Amino acid sequence: MSTKTRRIAINVGAGYFPGLNAVVKGAALAAGNLGWEVVGIRDGFRGLLQRDYSTDGGLVELSPRIIENLDPAGGGFLGQAARVDPFHVRKVNEDGMVEEVDLSDDLVSMAEDEMFDALISVVGGRGLSILYKLHRKGLRTVCIPLSIENDIAATMVSFGFNSALSFTIEMLDRTRQAAQSARRIGVVEVLGDQSGWLALQAGIAVVADAILIPEIPCDLHTVAAKLKERMYLGRPYGLVVVAEGARLAGKPQGRTDKPSANPLKDSLSPGATGDSGEHIIQRSGQAAKTVARELQLMLPEETYPIVLGPLVCGGPPTAVDRQLGLAYGAGAVEALNAGENGVMVAFQPPDIKFVPLAEAINKVRTVPADSEFMQIAKSLGICLGREL
Repeated sequence: MSTKTRRIAINVGAGYFPGLNAVVKGAALAAGNLGWEVVGIRDGFRGLLQRDYSTDGGLVELSPRIIENLDPAGGGFLGQAARVDPFHVRKVNEDGMVEEVDLSDDLVSMAEDEMFDALISVVGGRGLSILYKLHRKGLRTVCIPLSIENDIAATMVSFGFNSALSFTIEMLDRTRQAAQSARRIGVVEVLGDQSGWLALQAGIAVVADAILIPEIPCDLHTVAAKLKERMYLGRPYGLVVVAEGARLAGKPQGRTDKPSANPLKDSLSPGATGDSGEHIIQRSGQAAKTVARELQLMLPEETYPIVLGPLVCGGPPTAVDRQLGLAYGAGAVEALNAGENGVMVAFQPPDIKFVPLAEAINKVRTVPADSEFMQIAKSLGICLGREL
């Protein structure tokens, strides 16, 4: 592809995130100011690989008029990728069997046929790896990090995290009110399979009694002791925030205990066991269920599990994400204009920087042991699963 940019494309990876239109708008406005043409690809790469599925041919010209009327608080203008990975595209063969085929070379050729000088992709961790491989095949690309869990390496804040954080805090406040009224202990599961940023920051904001994250194997006896300490002071309720990937100390990796046929009996039995492994979570809701059940065996107060899960992905974006989305979009265009290729736009306060994709893939941004947020939680008396 030519290193001189005149016509660019933009697409969005898997998953819904509030305010994705802000990223599209930021890129289109910045490109328009340079006199470039901008084309949106519908539904990830599907609009390019399967052109006949859409009435507009899978591509939409992002004209100044369209961009002027595009609501930055919206999130579905271009659509999101479902399962269209150009290296593993599902097709029905001549025998009527479903098989996966590699259409990555076809994709690069189609981009050249459309005279795209470069591609801006708004993607999560898996999408970054796909774009890196496409970059190696000759596709000129700049990526924008997308993550509810804020777990993408090389950037301090991924797009979508702040909106999820704000909604999670709101839901935790509601849970606290319900727990206080019902005199129970609420155990709330939030997103965070490998990284605990969402659980930690939201839990701090509501001053939860305990926050359990994947980075710290938790001892539920320590958690129970903290809850007893607080509840015996005349506070007849509690709030525990648990990331879906939280780990129980002493549980061997790969262990899977068969659940009881009688959940009620299971919850009351001192010898009760449940699905577990190095990570508590095997599927959505299992973390909250496991922690609530284990705490119920140690405490007289009733516990109840709540799962927020993907609910936090909906709703309007926060002011921070609207600004960040516009900045990320404009930053991607700035990278292309500077001759960058195969990079990710990274927010490293107070600057927007360009990081090679090779430094951003196959890594997870986890909460370090010396994180300021860890120290804040400790100062507030919040239990993190064990003594630090």
